[in-house]
Amino acid sequence: MCVSGRGAWSEKVVAPAERVIPIPEKLSFEEAAAIPVNYLTAYLMLFRCAHLREGQSVLIHMAAGGVGVAATQLAKSVPNVTLFGTASAPKHAVIKENGIDYPIDYRTTDYEVEVKKISPDGVDIVLDPLAGKDFKKGFNLLRPFGVTVLFGGANFLQENKSYFNLAKQWFQTSSFDPFQLIGKNRTVSGFDLGGLFKNPDVLVAMKELVRLYEEGVVKPKVDSVFAFEEIGEAQKRMHSRLNVGKIILVPRKAAKPEKETEEKSEAVSTEKNERNCHYDCVDTLCLWTPTSTDRKSG
Repeated sequence: MCVSGRGAWSEKVVAPAERVIPIPEKLSFEEAAAIPVNYLTAYLMLFRCAHLREGQSVLIHMAAGGVGVAATQLAKSVPNVTLFGTASAPKHAVIKENGIDYPIDYRTTDYEVEVKKISPDGVDIVLDPLAGKDFKKGFNLLRPFGVTVLFGGANFLQENKSYFNLAKQWFQTSSFDPFQLIGKNRTVSGFDLGGLFKNPDVLVAMKELVRLYEEGVVKPKVDSVFAFEEIGEAQKRMHSRLNVGKIILVPRKAAKPEKETEEKSEAVSTEKNERNCHYDCVDTLCLWTPTSTDRKSG
């Protein structure tokens, strides 16, 4: 695995050796591809921006998405943490199994009201990929010393978007009065992993995530795998919020099954040659397809 930054949607990627980390033996290439962006984002937001501690509570928006799944697992590694998660009703069983204590259907209920029914004084941390009106609602849910981390603007990408809607969402986000932070003793943080790939803390966090995977805390969930030529379908699935977990891109479609009449030895020989001769890039993860010996040696 590597922390490659932008430009990884390519068949071949060059990455500095010091930023490449061996894939754990039991981790598939597709599962490995689900770690760098999603889990790095979740890890750095929870533990560097918000400083999650024992006994706190977190509201995770889009809890069934790639970052939402990662944030849930990582937050549950801290004792006595209470998790609220928004997702459509059909996804509630999945996010609850992943660790969400209180699933909330954002389509039929007001999550601000629902959270306060359970926790009248609000939550300690809000992970906000939405912006717009939800930014203010999240801020209003914070307890004293609470932190909201803004890391996206999904409300700007609604299917029925218009210039009026874009202006409205922008105004609702940018009209925030920073003097409220003083009187309410709350913190607003921003996060963009794209601007941090050269930061040494990112590589440290990546190594920590590998350790957490080996301890069973990190359990990458792959929703679906698309080839580069299917990227339009992948984007539609993501923007329609149909995915549960990470959507993975691979450079090429899987090879067709070998004919039953072909000898298995030929298939194995071909596979070994392919595994030793090229770099494959899966989503934002640069993968060198190594032999088992290569995996262990890095």
